[in-house]
Amino acid sequence: MDISLTGHLTVRVQPADVGKRVSLRSLTEPGDSAGRFTDTVGVLTAWADGVLHVTRRDGRSVRLSASALVAGKVVPATPARRRGLPAADVAELTAAGVRSWPAPRTERVGDWLLRAADGWTWRANSAVALGTSPPDTGRITAWYAARGLPAALHLATGQELLAAELEERGWTASGHAVVQVAALAPIADREPDERVAVGRTLTPAWLAGWPRAAEGPGVAEEVLRGGPVTLFALAPAPGGRPAAVGRCVVDGRWAGFAAVRVDAAHRRRGLARAVMAALARAALDEGASAAHLQVEADNTAARTLYHDLGFADHHHYHYRSPGPAA
Repeated sequence: MDISLTGHLTVRVQPADVGKRVSLRSLTEPGDSAGRFTDTVGVLTAWADGVLHVTRRDGRSVRLSASALVAGKVVPATPARRRGLPAADVAELTAAGVRSWPAPRTERVGDWLLRAADGWTWRANSAVALGTSPPDTGRITAWYAARGLPAALHLATGQELLAAELEERGWTASGHAVVQVAALAPIADREPDERVAVGRTLTPAWLAGWPRAAEGPGVAEEVLRGGPVTLFALAPAPGGRPAAVGRCVVDGRWAGFAAVRVDAAHRRRGLARAVMAALARAALDEGASAAHLQVEADNTAARTLYHDLGFADHHHYHYRSPGPAA
């Protein structure tokens, strides 16, 4: 399709562009005389019978009628990187994320790393691609079933075609998250806060400050201790659970932040920023220069905090699990 609708709006997308990233503008309702539009950016994953399927960076799919299109074009697969952010591709950050949250049981099946941790956290109980080959879903499903776990695939931006294929097969999406990156030094650039101490030992006091660890006793500690160089920040509170905690794994140039939590009774006192800064200083001392983290897509408060600290979205990921008919 290459139809000029006005002097400015042109559709230059066609079925041969399936697999490419596109930017589309369409009428909210076909034939809408009021001219209400919606914009969609993502990978064109299918075009059949007058219907387009576009999968966004977060793995969510959109169906559009070809008759409703008023403008469209193929766009670069990777958006321009903001100046000052560390350069990295999805594969590098995915691998760093795997090493920073290591599952106690793993097995390689083709280009996919299968991870299991007794069901504690999706990140440690999903298969992640470390190459470009498609997943052997039969072997992967059997591997997880043998461990009493549901199969789950970690799918990142760039795997939209696979996400669309699995959706057609009944695999459902969950756990939508964003990987963010930042330069490390600016995070550390604040006066040290005497309320926060950083060490290399996972202590009972730290675990008390992150209640989610209690959901997987034993295996949680095993995952949390893992990583090339693991740092734990702790802000004690007299007579109760810690005021704040945080974790950071240094892996070459990368400092991976996770498990940053401030107790409800101690919020709005700058502790989250103090924990991040203390971990960043310790990571700089270990030779790191860039930061990454993973945050739930709908966690507005955390994303606002990280944005204020200099983080920017790098890519999205989500999980796919087989439905009843898969």
